[in-house]
Amino acid sequence: MILLSELQIKEVIVIEDGRRLGHIADLEIDENNGKILSLVLMLRDKKSGIFGKTGELIIDWDQIVTIGSDVILVNDNKKPLLYSNNHYME
Repeated sequence: MILLSELQIKEVIVIEDGRRLGHIADLEIDENNGKILSLVLMLRDKKSGIFGKTGELIIDWDQIVTIGSDVILVNDNKKPLLYSNNHYME
């Protein structure tokens, strides 16, 4: 068993190109069976610096290739689900 706090310190990296996506902020869990559906990563608008807009990048559980000791390797999703200010964007 692994704790959310243990997952949050691991960096999420796209296996195809080595792109760093960041760290896990939250998990989406199926309330009926307790299984993890997706990882939620917080994104910042790099142009606005520290006070930039934040959004969420959703990584489906089936995109995870492996969870290592210090990184989580994921397959690239061609159209990431991005939520910003409660609006759906593609």
